Amino acid sequence: MSQSSIGGLGPLVDTHAHIYPRDTPLIEGATHKPTRDVTPEEYTRTLDEHGVLFGVHAAASFMGPYNDYTLAALARYPRLRGTAIVDPSIGLPELKAMAAAGIVGIRFSLRAYKGTPDLRSADYQRLFRRVRDLDWHVHVYAEGERIAALTDQLLEAGVNIVVDHYGNPVPDLGERSPGFQAALRAIGSGRGWVKLSAPYRSVGCDHAALAARLLAEGGPERLLFASDWPFVGHETNVTFRQMVESFERVIPDPMVRERIGRTAARLYKFA
Repeated sequence: MSQSSIGGLGPLVDTHAHIYPRDTPLIEGATHKPTRDVTPEEYTRTLDEHGVLFGVHAAASFMGPYNDYTLAALARYPRLRGTAIVDPSIGLPELKAMAAAGIVGIRFSLRAYKGTPDLRSADYQRLFRRVRDLDWHVHVYAEGERIAALTDQLLEAGVNIVVDHYGNPVPDLGERSPGFQAALRAIGSGRGWVKLSAPYRSVGCDHAALAARLLAEGGPERLLFASDWPFVGHETNVTFRQMVESFERVIPDPMVRERIGRTAARLYKFA
């Protein structure tokens, strides 16, 4: 039985959740249209119900560079941090204001979207230098092949990298999946972290084996727990408790889970 299910402490930090208003402005080609408000009040209440102390808002792809709602939530709840989607031409003063508000990184969420940004362009190289100077990270999610390409370019740019959802593996390739291999390269660089999250987005994979390989390669200092709440596209068949229990299955040692939590606290600037 999960510790959190019997009233004890759950993971220290949930490093990936989404909050958004139902009427949020949507980008062109948005892959999701919200049908209800997902509020920071609901999220923090969910954290409390599962004994989780801190949470991180991951910028939602369909909101694009509209970060107002995120910044308002961070202002109300010091226990939250966030990542933002930004235009590459964004100026340093705006980035510094975001950092002061609790933003700790930028996100590329490209799965099911057309086109891949040219990360070697002058605008992106300038942005990545600013990300480095702010001690932020770049948070990546896409199809496995694009995760691999983006990860290699980001490693060249010298930024810290967080790879989502085990690197988005596929069952027939498992550890040989391009995104998972990119996750291994990221942690092997000393500048990468991988989220043990959203196993329902890679059904058929052996997530325990994947977690064991990541743990063997990078240790608890390179791994993160994330719920992916409110499970966009899977809202009716996934629960927060199931995600906590999945984390406990793939990382059965509670001391290792505690070290993973401390890793998240450092990376997301809670400590």
